[in-house]
Amino acid sequence: MATMVIGHEMEMQGRVAVRPASAVRRAQSVAEKNRELLEQQRAYRRGPTPEMFFAKYIDNTRLKKEDDPARQREMRRFTVVMGLFFMLTMVYVWQHFSAIEVGYNVEAQKHQVQLLREDNRQLQLSEAELSDPGRIDALARQLGMQQPMPGQVVREDARQDGSVLAQAHVPAMGR
Repeated sequence: MATMVIGHEMEMQGRVAVRPASAVRRAQSVAEKNRELLEQQRAYRRGPTPEMFFAKYIDNTRLKKEDDPARQREMRRFTVVMGLFFMLTMVYVWQHFSAIEVGYNVEAQKHQVQLLREDNRQLQLSEAELSDPGRIDALARQLGMQQPMPGQVVREDARQDGSVLAQAHVPAMGR
């Protein structure tokens, strides 16, 4: 192992000796530039030694923090402003969701009105079908009924006994 190191050193020396003069100058100029850069960096450092930091334990348990009145006022203002902002935001959100809920209720009511109108139409059709005079006459004949004789039919609007239904008359103005 030692012979390898010595051989390597000799080889390195041989290379230096074999190098042309321009390569040697170039290597020297690079080394000089590196030294100059190192000197410039040292000038910017704080001191001749690298910075080292040590942990310093301080016991502040005996100290009492004084309240800062300006900071307290600042914090109160901030709390009030943020509280107002929060309240305004909550009112806006509440109104928004209320409007959405009202919209859903309106749509549900429209749907219900549509269903009721359809039911009403069906009932009117059923009433018209059931009150058809031709149908009533056919059902009466199936049950064995006959045409009424004159004088058997009494209508409410024209009674034969002379009685008259009560009627409301509006008195004329300005006579």
